[in-house]
Amino acid sequence: MSYIHKTISDLKNTSPAQAEFYQAVEEVLDSLAPILESNKLYQQQAIIQRLVEPERQIMFRVTWVDDNGNIKVNKGYRIEFNSALGPYKGGLRFHPSVNASIIKFLGFEQIFKNALTGLPIGGGKGGSNFDPKGKSDGEIMRFCQSFMTELYRHIGPTTDVPAGDIGVGAREIGYMFGQYKRITGRYEGVLTGKSLLWGGSLARKEATGYGVVYFAENMLAVKKDTLENKTCLVSGSGNVAIYAMEKLYQLGAKPITCSDSTGTIYHETGIDLTLIKELKEQTRTGLNAYLETHKDARFIPIDQYPEDGHAVWRLKADAAFPCATQNELTVTDAQALIANGCTIISEGANMPSTQEAINTFVDAKISYGPSKAANAGGVATSQLEMAQNSSMQTWSFEKVDQRLKEIMKNIFETAHQAAEEFGQPGNLVLGANIAGFKRVADAMLEQGVV
Repeated sequence: MSYIHKTISDLKNTSPAQAEFYQAVEEVLDSLAPILESNKLYQQQAIIQRLVEPERQIMFRVTWVDDNGNIKVNKGYRIEFNSALGPYKGGLRFHPSVNASIIKFLGFEQIFKNALTGLPIGGGKGGSNFDPKGKSDGEIMRFCQSFMTELYRHIGPTTDVPAGDIGVGAREIGYMFGQYKRITGRYEGVLTGKSLLWGGSLARKEATGYGVVYFAENMLAVKKDTLENKTCLVSGSGNVAIYAMEKLYQLGAKPITCSDSTGTIYHETGIDLTLIKELKEQTRTGLNAYLETHKDARFIPIDQYPEDGHAVWRLKADAAFPCATQNELTVTDAQALIANGCTIISEGANMPSTQEAINTFVDAKISYGPSKAANAGGVATSQLEMAQNSSMQTWSFEKVDQRLKEIMKNIFETAHQAAEEFGQPGNLVLGANIAGFKRVADAMLEQGVV
């Protein structure tokens, strides 16, 4: 049994029943064979075994009271995975699907994503199986306060700096920050994604969506192509999807789809982004309400999706931007995209493509931007927010956006060069994994056995 496969086998024994975590680990480790062969020191110093085991796993009970006086109980998590490059950095996800496996997969991915930015941040992730949907502001506030009452003792501006993720926006960050300040008596940059009124950064909300499009722009540039006049499939309708669509329009492309948990909107003439923002950011209603304004659009309910995939990926377009959730793009979806003429995929969600779908894209040699590289714009801008907090400055939207654009170009070039160095030009999966691994692994070697 090879060194890599023995590591994976041992991991499955010590961390049983964590399918999403195994998927993330296997995707990374399978790419690392070339660098592990070229530098035996990584094996001798057990870097892989140390990387797949979090430095700290925190699990806790979150009790809160709903509007009817009923006591509710949820699980809370914070996985502090690796701090070789800096304080742990990664979002908090509030969603009923959250469990230890999902948080560990997200945290493991975050190590390499953060390393690729070139910024001094380690990898971590957290969250709860609490579902904010359908809850009042008062219920969400009480949950967030209870969550932070446990979490506060494990975080700090130079140790662990959480951000938002699915189900955690400015409202939730505000409630948690208020509780942190109440308990500690300190006003410090312990959370990112804050309101602009009290320490947030301009362009943070837009960063992941903008970044995934900037990454696509760089993938096309090496082929002397651009996004102008390209039709684009986008999944999701949260911040990542909304601001990916916004940037696509700014660069002359045309997004024709978006989706949510109820189904997919297909609008051949182009998605009405103003309406989507109103539906999702203000009224918070389902996408089927889009048809009330645009009779020429089509809504595909989720119960009409193909059994082996998702409707959004079965439509004809030039480019695809998966911005919803993990494993939303199957191997059959990938085959349909390629058959329909799609030549570029840039991932806005975390691990949105299954391993079989990834293999299909890589084998077809189309432009494929894996999530750990393509969606790193959010965490990069979170670190810029940390920098502004520590220096007590506020940067302009233009300055932050320019830094974001530079960071995404650097991430692309780093992954692109690593792929070429190890004999697989254009394979950004291999390039991103090797480049991220090398930066973290070399730091771990220099810091000794810790």
